[in-house]
Amino acid sequence: KLEGGLWLGTAQGAGTTPGPQCDLQGLWRNELGSNMTLSALDAAGTFSGSYHTAVAATNKQILVSPLQGAQQHPSTKGQPTFGFTVQWQFADSTTAFVGQCFVDRRGKETLETMWLLREEVPSRRDAWKATR
Repeated sequence: KLEGGLWLGTAQGAGTTPGPQCDLQGLWRNELGSNMTLSALDAAGTFSGSYHTAVAATNKQILVSPLQGAQQHPSTKGQPTFGFTVQWQFADSTTAFVGQCFVDRRGKETLETMWLLREEVPSRRDAWKATR
């Protein structure tokens, strides 16, 4: 089970564009110690990266897992919304995250996210317990 939805980073430079700007690229860490690294956005606003969770409901070894995502309106600046999925390498499950990046007056970036995890189950009859 993945926990946490507050990610902290540092804004990249002040620039000359007025108002706060958020850059998803880089290393992010949440309050539970999970780490996420995101690549630069391409022209379409898509990105990739890796996720290393510090919290999981498994006895298996936790492995770094790949992620794929997209940012809304990549050509505009500000505090964008985004989403990404993580394909867990140590469990039969996938997690989808959605969120928004905020930048405070001091340039501190924060990602506020919500997530939904789906585990593989043997039949449709068990589907009710597969989503958290």
